[in-house]
Amino acid sequence: MSPFKIFLFSALLAAAFLASTADFNSDVNVAWGNGRGKILNNGQLLTLTLDKSSGSGFQSKTEYLFGKIDMQIKLVPGNSAGTVTTFYLKSEGSTWDEIDFEFLGNMTGDPYTLHTNVYTQGKGDKEQQFHLWFDPTANFHTYSILWNPQRIILTVDDTPIREFKNSESLGVLFPKSKPMRMYASLWNADDWATRGGLVKTDWSKAPFTASYRNIKVDGCAHSNGRSSCTSTKPTSNWYTQEMDSTSQARLRWVQKNYMIYNYCTDTKRFPQGIPRECATRS
Repeated sequence: MSPFKIFLFSALLAAAFLASTADFNSDVNVAWGNGRGKILNNGQLLTLTLDKSSGSGFQSKTEYLFGKIDMQIKLVPGNSAGTVTTFYLKSEGSTWDEIDFEFLGNMTGDPYTLHTNVYTQGKGDKEQQFHLWFDPTANFHTYSILWNPQRIILTVDDTPIREFKNSESLGVLFPKSKPMRMYASLWNADDWATRGGLVKTDWSKAPFTASYRNIKVDGCAHSNGRSSCTSTKPTSNWYTQEMDSTSQARLRWVQKNYMIYNYCTDTKRFPQGIPRECATRS
């Protein structure tokens, strides 16, 4: 086979692989909403809708025990007060693990609040909140969850906004034993989402719609107690990825300029002292 044919064959294989990693038809199920969640454009776009009767949501067909998931999202435009758009990982059961992106809507012209949290064995209370440095309703932006045995890194357009390290040596719980499924939803939470519930959803603006595209999953699929990763350290770099100096500088920039709440500095909430992992800048 000529070098050109080898190149062309390789390119076609790569293109096929990329298409499969960005196809909602193959990767997810619309889980609820009675038709309000729609897969469009041959699986390349998924829209979720909220009206006064119901919201909607979808979930991955596969569970993962560690992985990296990228999702492009365009949030509800205009007056989105009371609405919550989500993208998160979650395990089953009453003592679940969870890694959250939650976008809390607001009045027209006011910024969304990006709410993040990490749960292990059903215990969370590790909230960090941010405003974004762009309008998340004008265009699609990429939100990513990287989860490996040593850390969780949340990024927005490849800019890290949060790192939660494995601090088990300090007695801090870390999600590492329960496979998680990817979920996304759009729902009404006007009892708390906007200014603590003071601003309610304006149903005259319904239906509200959020859009998702370009899902990319690179993870250890988990089924029947077995992982698709054949060794303890898969070759994919996300499994051992750390924060280099450039990433650390970008993280500090985001947290200095755009973080609006950090549980690690909430001394009123933790009068006995801040959580132990906060000393490691989690």
